[in-house]
Amino acid sequence: MKQNGPVIAVLAGGVSAEREVSLGSGRASALALARSYPTRLMLVDAAAIPPGVEPGRHVVFSTLHGTFGEDGGMQALLDAAGIEYAGCDAASSRLTMDKTRTKDAVTARGVQVAPGWQFSAGAKPSAEDLVGRLGERIVIKPNAEGSSVGLALPEGRAAIAAKLTEITSGEWLAERRLFGRELSVGVLHGRAMGVVEIRPRTGVYDYTSKYTKGMTEYLAPAPLDPAATTTVRTAAEAAFAACGCRDYARVDFIFTEDAGPFLLEINTLPGMKETSLLPMSARCLGLDFTALVRELVAPALARFASKGGARS
Repeated sequence: MKQNGPVIAVLAGGVSAEREVSLGSGRASALALARSYPTRLMLVDAAAIPPGVEPGRHVVFSTLHGTFGEDGGMQALLDAAGIEYAGCDAASSRLTMDKTRTKDAVTARGVQVAPGWQFSAGAKPSAEDLVGRLGERIVIKPNAEGSSVGLALPEGRAAIAAKLTEITSGEWLAERRLFGRELSVGVLHGRAMGVVEIRPRTGVYDYTSKYTKGMTEYLAPAPLDPAATTTVRTAAEAAFAACGCRDYARVDFIFTEDAGPFLLEINTLPGMKETSLLPMSARCLGLDFTALVRELVAPALARFASKGGARS
């Protein structure tokens, strides 16, 4: 273990619907980082930097997911406090948490997205309008949530109308439902890693399929031909760059045989257990979990050192 330099403060928990997922990510990451650096796991129970995190002493490795974790909230507080942290900055975190803004940004770089309609609970379209624009098989999801929280897949006018009736607050996104192979790609230092294919046994990769053991099969690397693999990895790198991401992220796609990859979302603070998708993607390139977390935190350590390093 390196004795000089900062302490890695691993932030876990948070105030979002994904708190339990974050706790698992935090524990796994802290254990792995502690093999290489002085490390402290710190629980976040409020929308604030935990007491004791100091700019001259700590580098933050956040595993907070969802609201205040991935939306730029914590990142903005860390920036204001002068604390270096791994991962995307506040601006790119805000952008990627907003699914509609993300789609606009990546489309400008040539990445395909599903046709969609953003709306607020106070100004909902009718089921007829949605069917007319997107068809009878659609996806409805919050515009700014992760881990498939709030995801619905209504089919037909009656089901769409029923789902719209349930929406009473917030910003939402309806999209044409695309059918194909679900893929995930880790991006490290701007370069795509391995492509992972996700095969949920129910056919839908929702919250239950993500976090219930045995509900989903993962193929790493995905059984794609070399040309398709290159296309997906290139699209992941383009999406990462389009949104101004730094250090690392995970980019998810639906791959259709006739048209190739369509972006689903960019996860700037993806799940970080050893069995999570980003570590699976890294293992395709020979990076085990301990080596991966060292790579994830390395740019933040370099930024810390460029400011003069730890103070006594």
